[in-house]
Amino acid sequence: MESQKKAIKAHLESGKPITALQALNEFGCFRLAARIKNLKDSGMLIDKVMVTENGKRFAVYWAVK
Repeated sequence: MESQKKAIKAHLESGKPITALQALNEFGCFRLAARIKNLKDSGMLIDKVMVTENGKRFAVYWAVK
């Protein structure tokens, strides 16, 4: 879990957004929302928007600078 948190943090800090599917494919993270909560609890500012594509709804997260 800690290595996923670090990898996701680095991804967000590089200015790139992330979705649950990207987190699974790139970092093996099945629970992106939980990792985002961990990062927020540690003081990182993260925002999100809900997107609907092809009838599927999902969150896109990014770091607030």
